[in-house]
Amino acid sequence: MNSRQALPQPTMLHAQLMRGRLDVTVDASSIAPDSLFGFAERRNPKRAFLFVSRVLGRHIPVRPAVMQQSFEDLAARIPADLPGPVLIIGMAETAVGLGAGVHRAYSQARDDVLYMVSTRHPTGTELFARFEEEHSHASAHLIHQPVDPDLREMMLAALSLVLVDDEASTGKTFINLHHALVEAGLTRIERLVTCVLTDWSAGAVSRSANVQTEQVSLLQGNYHFAEDPEAPLPEMPQVGTVAAGDWSLSADNDWGRLGVRSVNDSLAPDLQVKAGEKILVVGTSEFVWRPFLLAERLERAGADVHFSSTSRSPIALGHAIGHALSFADNYGLGIPNFLYNVRPGHYDRVLICTETPAQAVAAELVEALNAEVICDE
Repeated sequence: MNSRQALPQPTMLHAQLMRGRLDVTVDASSIAPDSLFGFAERRNPKRAFLFVSRVLGRHIPVRPAVMQQSFEDLAARIPADLPGPVLIIGMAETAVGLGAGVHRAYSQARDDVLYMVSTRHPTGTELFARFEEEHSHASAHLIHQPVDPDLREMMLAALSLVLVDDEASTGKTFINLHHALVEAGLTRIERLVTCVLTDWSAGAVSRSANVQTEQVSLLQGNYHFAEDPEAPLPEMPQVGTVAAGDWSLSADNDWGRLGVRSVNDSLAPDLQVKAGEKILVVGTSEFVWRPFLLAERLERAGADVHFSSTSRSPIALGHAIGHALSFADNYGLGIPNFLYNVRPGHYDRVLICTETPAQAVAAELVEALNAEVICDE
């Protein structure tokens, strides 16, 4: 990907949704906008529209090499001279893998970078902060305190904060998170960077923060949604819980909720693939970074690999969402989860990766995809 460049003239895009019309103006982008995102409609009365990334590996299966390029391209835009320690936070659930990829790329040149994620899964350890993503299907986010004393000290000493998400619509969620972190004790922050694939927020975070702020992205523009007042509001599934489920999480096998400086590629180390074999690696909910590392390894071994993930985000069929599977979550929360744009029979092998036991993965999902379940042990 090239550096983001202003387009010869703004690119105009639109989508007619069931609840209104979404008009988008793209002012600058590193790649063709329709290669970066598509449109979809949320099953959410609070916000009707969704920008669906084509490079993220969440709602549309993506080759690992394409995802890696977006990690590197975004990390290259983060100022290299940020005062350290640098704390990078990936936003649940959609951007926890994106944040990990940006962290890996950015930390190649320095060793004072800590990665953490917001989460909707309690770990049973001490909570540091809580904030709200007001428009979301699951508005509450948790930030846990690192258990390791060195990582906890590194977090509290952070002079720079990098917040990573797939897109910024208004910037309000970033503003809420920054305020919550400062109130919880992250008081030494001198530089704030928001880092997204697509930025529609018109500099809102820079105008609101009381520290030096930069907003970096692969695409920048604005949108207008004209809602049809006569359109019925959708019924949204209840997916907003932040309670612990039936399957407890291990704080000893953390990949970001409690802070990490690196994560090992540890899933299925002996897995063998054939050259050209069509494989889909599926992460589950927030557990996506170790599955991505597996997908990356299988791609290097010569397989034809795509990566995707289950989600608690309820999205209507249409536009960028051509197919949807619905099933029970694998944490024992009793909420629906979804897998988008994955049609049964399309791949030679499907590998569903989970941080919960194999029996926690919905049997109907495994059966529909004729999948193998790989557990993080």
